[in-house]
Amino acid sequence: MYAVIKTGGKQYRVSEGEYLRVETLNAEAGSEISFDQVMLVGSGDSVKVGTPLVAGAVVKGLVEEHGRGDKIIIIKFRRRKHYRKKQGHRQNFTQIRITSITA
Repeated sequence: MYAVIKTGGKQYRVSEGEYLRVETLNAEAGSEISFDQVMLVGSGDSVKVGTPLVAGAVVKGLVEEHGRGDKIIIIKFRRRKHYRKKQGHRQNFTQIRITSITA
């Protein structure tokens, strides 16, 4: 069974037992969290598509940890103008393990 959920302005395809890194959520590590914005639920050949959400569908997960991703280097450069700018960025994330999908 799989589902498409919406969180943090993005959509993710998830299934039970899968680990997922999403935008930072306000939840303690070890706590349970539920996503009620489920856009699609599929199991084998049957697929339920919401308009825009599937009524009564909930995806539950366990918050594993909070962290920061790998550093990304941003470089702005203009040739022959003596302009160069270098900047780094590390995005915060919350890692979740999907425990159950109910339609």
